[in-house]
Amino acid sequence: MTTRAAPAAVDLSRRDLTLDLARVVCVLFVIVVHLVQVGIGPGPDGGLVASRPAEEQPWFNAATWVGQIMPLFFVVGGFAAATGWRSWTTKGGDAAGFIRTRTLRLAQPALPLFLFFAIVLGVATAAGLPPQLVADAAIGAGSPLWFLAAYLLCQAAVPFLAACHAHRPVLTLAVLAAGVVLVDAARFSIGIPEIGLLNLLFVWPLVQQLGFWYADGWFDRRHPLVLVGVAAACYAALWPLTAIGPYSASMLGNLNPPTVPLVVLGVAQACLLRLLKPLLTRLMSLRPMQGVVFVLGSRLMTIYLWHLPVMLALTGLSLLIPGAAPTPASAEWWWSRPVLFVAVLGVLLALSLAIAKWEALGTLGPTPHPIVVGLAWVCAFLPPFAVMEWFLDLPIAAVGALLLGVAVLLLRRRPSPDRSVRSKA
Repeated sequence: MTTRAAPAAVDLSRRDLTLDLARVVCVLFVIVVHLVQVGIGPGPDGGLVASRPAEEQPWFNAATWVGQIMPLFFVVGGFAAATGWRSWTTKGGDAAGFIRTRTLRLAQPALPLFLFFAIVLGVATAAGLPPQLVADAAIGAGSPLWFLAAYLLCQAAVPFLAACHAHRPVLTLAVLAAGVVLVDAARFSIGIPEIGLLNLLFVWPLVQQLGFWYADGWFDRRHPLVLVGVAAACYAALWPLTAIGPYSASMLGNLNPPTVPLVVLGVAQACLLRLLKPLLTRLMSLRPMQGVVFVLGSRLMTIYLWHLPVMLALTGLSLLIPGAAPTPASAEWWWSRPVLFVAVLGVLLALSLAIAKWEALGTLGPTPHPIVVGLAWVCAFLPPFAVMEWFLDLPIAAVGALLLGVAVLLLRRRPSPDRSVRSKA
C-alpha cells in the first residue's frame, strides 16, 4: 500500500480538537516541570554543579500527583491510535504498514537529535570539559527519551490490542492489569529492579487502552458524577499505595520502570479529561486557540525532544552573562522560570523551522516486507531504550544515531522495480 501525506485541508468537523489541545498542554507542561526541576549554578567550590530545586521543596511529591501528566498523554495517544487504526484498515491498510508509519513518525524526529548529541558530546569530550558536568548535562538532556521507547512499544501493539479490544475489551484490560500487578509483585518481592522493565509491556499499553475506551464513547456515556467519583477514588487509592505500599510518593519516582500508580493516575486523568471536555470544546471553538494548537501540534515531537537541550543551552548562555543567572532555588531563580519558558518556546519554534520537516512523512512507497519493518522497529527502539536504562553518553548517542538512520532508511526505502510492479498488480 502506498502511503501519502495527509491533505493540507483538515476536516475539523470530524476531529476532536479537545484531544489536540490536551496533547499540546501535556508537552508544554513537561517543559514547565523540567524548568523547575533542573538548576545549574555555582557550587561551594566555585565550580558549576547541577541541582534539582523543585525536588528539594516540601510540596514536590504532592505536586507530582497533578504534574505527572504522561499517563494522560498515553490516553490521548490511545484515542489517536484507535481512530487511526480504524481509518487505516478502512482504506485497506495492514498492520505492517501501520507500524511502519508510526515508527517513522518517532524515528525521523529522533535521528537529528541523536546526531546532535553525538557531535556535542564528542566535542565536549575532546575539549576536555569536566567529565562529571558533561555527564550530568547529557543525562538531563536525554531524560525525556524514555518516552520514545515506551511509545514505540505501544504503537507496535496497536493492531493486536485493537483486535483484542474489539472482541474482548474488558478481558483485555483485565489481562494487562494483571500483568502490571504481577510484574510489580515480582519486582518488589525479589528485590531486582530490572524486573520492573517488563511493565513496559503492560503499564503503558494498559493506559493506551483507556484511550480506546475513550474513542468508543465509554467515558461520554458516564454521568459526570460517576466520573468525579472514579477520579476521586483513584486519587484516594494512591495514598495507601504510596504511604503503606512499596511505591514512591512522587509520581516521577514511579515512572521508570512504570508501576501500578501510573495506571491509577491514568484512569483518573481520563475521567478528568472527559469532565473538562465542554470547557475545552469552547476553547477550541476560538480561531486563535485553534491556530496556537495547530502551530504547536504540527511540530510537537520536535518541541518535546529538543526542549531540554535548548533549555540547557540558554542556561549555559546566561551563565556567561554577569548577573543573568540567578542561584538555583533562590527567589530570583523561581521568578526567572516564566521568562525562561517563553525564551525556550521561542527558540524551539525558530528551531522547528529547520527541524520540524523531519516530522513530516511525505509520500511513501509500498510498505516493505514485515520482517524489514520489524527490523527497522528494533533499530528505532534500541537507542531510546538504552538511554532509559543506562542514560545518555557519547557511545549511546553515536550508536543510536546510526541505528535510527538505518531504521529510517529501511522504512523509507523503495522496493525494487519488479517488486513494486508486483505489489500494484
